[in-house]
Amino acid sequence: MNDPRTDLSAPVPPDGFLLGHLAEETRRRAATARAPEATTTGADRDLLDALREAVDDLAPTLLAASHDLSEHPEVSFEEHRSAAALADLVEARGIDVVRGAHGLATGLRAEVGDPDGPTIAVLSEYDALPGIGHGCGHNVIATAGLGAFLALASVGERLPGRVVWLGTPAEEGGGGKELMAAEGAFDGVDAALMVHPFTYDIADPLFLGRRQLRATFTGVTSHASAQPFMGRNALDAVNLMYTGVGLHRQQMPATDRVHGVVTAGGERPNVIPEHAEMLFYLRSELPESLAVLSDRLADIARGAALMTGCGVELTWDEAPPYLPVRGNGPLAAAWTSRYGERGRTVLPPDVVPRMFAGSTDFGNVSYRVPGVHAMVKITDDDLSLHTREFADAAVSQEADRVVVDAAWALAAVSADWLSDPDLRRAAADDFEDAGGAVDVPSYFGEG
Repeated sequence: MNDPRTDLSAPVPPDGFLLGHLAEETRRRAATARAPEATTTGADRDLLDALREAVDDLAPTLLAASHDLSEHPEVSFEEHRSAAALADLVEARGIDVVRGAHGLATGLRAEVGDPDGPTIAVLSEYDALPGIGHGCGHNVIATAGLGAFLALASVGERLPGRVVWLGTPAEEGGGGKELMAAEGAFDGVDAALMVHPFTYDIADPLFLGRRQLRATFTGVTSHASAQPFMGRNALDAVNLMYTGVGLHRQQMPATDRVHGVVTAGGERPNVIPEHAEMLFYLRSELPESLAVLSDRLADIARGAALMTGCGVELTWDEAPPYLPVRGNGPLAAAWTSRYGERGRTVLPPDVVPRMFAGSTDFGNVSYRVPGVHAMVKITDDDLSLHTREFADAAVSQEADRVVVDAAWALAAVSADWLSDPDLRRAAADDFEDAGGAVDVPSYFGEG
């Protein structure tokens, strides 16, 4: 069949049918779905009213900070201006900030309340994407977390426990939270909260675990025309591995993901490449299934090496691996209730298609302590994260409203958890029922 396109230099635009169909199915289910709400008492109304007033007073500052971060995006580990701007806002209210916290130059830590009571952490992210800016909306994450902390600080003497604010760099592939955890960031922390912008409101979203695998193949160089039989082609090994991964997708669970790029493949066509390399991301819904997927990718790499007569070296997790986010029912219900007080309808996780799932280093936090990583809707459009369009949405009027609403809800859930021993007990029990704390650094061993 002849290609009907007249310009073969341009790519074929993706067909929008599936995305439109999924969006319509999601809207249909969302019309009647409601996430479970809190059954525990939570904080007293006077404290919640004080937090609401504090967040409303902070709103102009928070929105200015969100737009400022958007206008000055900084990539992972280079968020020096962003971290300084956020720290300045905290210090302006007389609160000490540790800059360069927990081993990272752009990490931040501050705390208020009673250090002898239960401790909850509120997290902020502020790294951007190369060439895209805040296409994942971390300006919203940063300022919502900051607003919650400053609101809680304003009633600090009334808090029956401690609130720790952590500025966590390099979520976009760098594993900043895991690096900070290794330096004690979550020692003494009993629960953790944060939000992330999205196109739906979800208290308990699916986030996949993620690992990195670099496969380096070593062959034997030779003249590709005169003596090809004397060579061992490392690029052939890369080709076979890429093909093998593609064939393995038939046996992968629906929520598993593998995507890779060729990072080296030779220099000239007339020289058989003696060095070629691939970098893969592997994702899966459970830590156990991510370990199974890791074993399969290693076997495929070794098979490609055998078929081509090349050597292979596998390098796992040059940045820390991400575990999936482990949900916490009681904390998610508390979020649903408090965010609902701002006129938001929070959806249960099974409403949004499970294929809409990325990864986050908060997953590692959620296997250390009970946690919530709530998604907050900043646009009605079906926008993909990690795009310039989503970066624009992250400074829209709706995103601005979300910054304030999410700051209130984070503060309110923190106050609920600190004030209500029944909520703390329910969250801890749910965490233990899911398997309890995991030794995250050693979970995958050497891959």
